[in-house]
Amino acid sequence: MRIHCTDYEKDMYENTDGWRALPQVVPTVIFKTRVNNGEVFEWKNVSTWDMFAGKRVLIFSLPGAFTPTCSTYQLPNFEKLAPNFYAKQIEDIYCITVNDAFVCNAWAKENNLQNVKVIPDGNEKFTEEMQMLVDKENLGFGRRSWRYACVVNNGTITDWFIEEGKTDNCENDPYWFTNPEYILNNI
Repeated sequence: MRIHCTDYEKDMYENTDGWRALPQVVPTVIFKTRVNNGEVFEWKNVSTWDMFAGKRVLIFSLPGAFTPTCSTYQLPNFEKLAPNFYAKQIEDIYCITVNDAFVCNAWAKENNLQNVKVIPDGNEKFTEEMQMLVDKENLGFGRRSWRYACVVNNGTITDWFIEEGKTDNCENDPYWFTNPEYILNNI
């Protein structure tokens, strides 16, 4: 498993005895999604294994839908560069965010997404088990995801991309290691 982050934090993440040890496989979680059946939206449970089994996928997570960096740079650039990721044998691209299904669907629609699938982690279960849940109370967000990305091959995490300074109530919003161009050049 390769970890892309600052050298200082890499030592902490690689220490499997440490408090920041990263999972090597994705957790088993059920996402509560809303899908359009042609006439109305219906609830649909989607498991992590529905998403990851037998495939090589890219997931990225961010603090929230409709927020500046997420909406202006990160989501649109993953969408734009999707063909380049597909050329590197990435089969699906998922944006996992601690928002509900209604917010995720509205955000995806506003961004005219054709390639990136936005997945709601409204109960924070996936994010928490990925060790990426942080408090953003200082911004009025509550608990959210730290900005990170992973390449997942059949449920096993092969590459982590984690922004610097993961901590509760972080004053800044780093965006380097999860930039789609950086990831594309490092997988």
